[in-house]
Amino acid sequence: MKEDFFKYQAPTTPFAPGLEIERASGNYIIDTHGNKYLDMVAGVSALPLGHCHPEVVNAIKDQVDRYMHVMVYGEYAQQPAVDLCKLLASTMPAPLDMTYLVNSGTEAIEASIKLAKTVTQRSEIIAMKNCYHGNTLGSLSLMDYEERKAPFRPLLPDIKHIQFNCLPDLKRITNKTAAVVMETIQGGAGFIMPDKRWFQALRETCTKMGALLILDEIQPGVGRTGTMWHFEQHDIVPDVIVSGKGLAGGLPIGSLTASSEHLNHFKTSPMLGHITTFGGNPVIASAALATLQVILREGYMERVKMMELRFRESLLSKHIVQVRGTGLMLAAILPDATHTAAIVDRCREKGVIFFLLLFEKRAIRITPPYTVTMDEIDHACNILKQTIAEFYGS
Repeated sequence: MKEDFFKYQAPTTPFAPGLEIERASGNYIIDTHGNKYLDMVAGVSALPLGHCHPEVVNAIKDQVDRYMHVMVYGEYAQQPAVDLCKLLASTMPAPLDMTYLVNSGTEAIEASIKLAKTVTQRSEIIAMKNCYHGNTLGSLSLMDYEERKAPFRPLLPDIKHIQFNCLPDLKRITNKTAAVVMETIQGGAGFIMPDKRWFQALRETCTKMGALLILDEIQPGVGRTGTMWHFEQHDIVPDVIVSGKGLAGGLPIGSLTASSEHLNHFKTSPMLGHITTFGGNPVIASAALATLQVILREGYMERVKMMELRFRESLLSKHIVQVRGTGLMLAAILPDATHTAAIVDRCREKGVIFFLLLFEKRAIRITPPYTVTMDEIDHACNILKQTIAEFYGS
């Protein structure tokens, strides 16, 4: 299989390990050779309940037996999507009462940019330095990493960048700004946390200037930081919330939630302001509904906070200079970037899966399922610390 994988499936890097997957269950992945791997990445935060959670699988199977696709988004009322949007509204503060379901986080970012321009009748979008919102052309336009953008220019015009957590930079938000787009925790930059005072000042500035505040909760959302949405911890209300990754428990999804006043613009300004064939797909919506119901019912967000404390205790090492992030969105920062990829590879050979971050090359990603146990945390951290010591010395 690996030979065909490299021959027929388009690559993204020259370094893919090509792990040959047989099955996955709970917090473990099993390859075709019978090797078992403890998953500390959860599909890059896409599997909050681990692999093949029974309630999610049953919801998918039940819906498949009824119907899988009947019409493009927004034409027919389909119970799974209706129930999902209603449940999402119950997790949001007013006036965030309506959700548009799409196929991925990056598509939701694209749609949110369109929504901001339609609502405000402005074109300028402000994003953060070192941000990452996806790889489609609009989302890529928000990035300030020229090495990744240059081959694809021209991109969207009227994009400006400000520094995350920098109060003076808020002066660059003006009455020409349609929206400010930001991750509630900067992911690719190294799991950088927002300063609460700065976050609140950003909200106040956007309100004063009539600009929408669009929050990217694609990675921190759906309970990963100990609350359903990370912005809740900062006592603000955004204009648009973008979600994805873990929302459907392992199936592809994206969503943008805003007020009905704002989202009704897609109906008339112009009509079909955003359209999608498979957004709101009933099978995926059923998976997402089951995922949210389990997280809310079983108290996983409180558990996430306890698991974070165990990780921080278990990661104490002279070679780990910092543990960034919160909840189960953590990054172990090494002294330098020399051995990061090799350490991740060696840990995988020892049966524990960690991963890298996009921009912060010293970081080892730790984003396990919420179902991870204390013993699994201790085991994974011991493997990681032993491996780091092999490269940096005991």
